[in-house]
Amino acid sequence: MFGLGSLRPERVVSDCDRKKFMKVFESCDEGSKGYLSREDLKVAVVMLFGYKPSKVEIDSMILSAQTNSTGVKVHDFVKMMTTKKAAQLSFGEQRQIFSVFDANCRGFLTVEDFKRAFRYVAPHLNEQTAVEAFR
Repeated sequence: MFGLGSLRPERVVSDCDRKKFMKVFESCDEGSKGYLSREDLKVAVVMLFGYKPSKVEIDSMILSAQTNSTGVKVHDFVKMMTTKKAAQLSFGEQRQIFSVFDANCRGFLTVEDFKRAFRYVAPHLNEQTAVEAFR
């Protein structure tokens, strides 16, 4: 079928991206306190990636930051966003992966397409997990 490793070349986040992360940090740091609170961090992720992160994702980010529980400092924020940006798939990569899953070239995935792909990439998980992920 396919190997995802061949679809994901190493990514390098540019200095321009790092500057953008710092600008977003500054604009989201309400009150110029030197760190991003939970709410500040949510707004920053929305500004950078276009989606509202879940409570679990925010908790994970705050826990991974080398800080006390008040918030995320600029160095940790830039490091986290650099990792997040580098992990993103380009549109072409997304399309390529989708095309592999869309075995019948219908332009959409059925639950059967999804279960087949799931069996290939995660054979140790049961079918019910694939069905729940599809929903």
